[in-house]
Amino acid sequence: MARITIKAHPRAKRSAVAGRLGAAWKLDLAAPPAEGKATEECVRFLAELAGVARSRVRVVSGATARTKIVEVEGVAQEDLEALLGRETG
Repeated sequence: MARITIKAHPRAKRSAVAGRLGAAWKLDLAAPPAEGKATEECVRFLAELAGVARSRVRVVSGATARTKIVEVEGVAQEDLEALLGRETG
């Protein structure tokens, strides 16, 4: 299981990895922050990136905050970090 810190940037034109911000990964999310839509998009984006079902991606902390801690089951920490690094745009 991989655990990463995400710094969410809602209302972006498209969902993408924007790089690192300290120890956190910055994600541009194509969803508004209202009503949990940005968190839903974060889960969807990470599940697609990691190639796992959405049910295997869980926001452990910060569901309503910009900084979130997310766990992804079925993916090793190093593998998820490598996938995020390749997607940095």
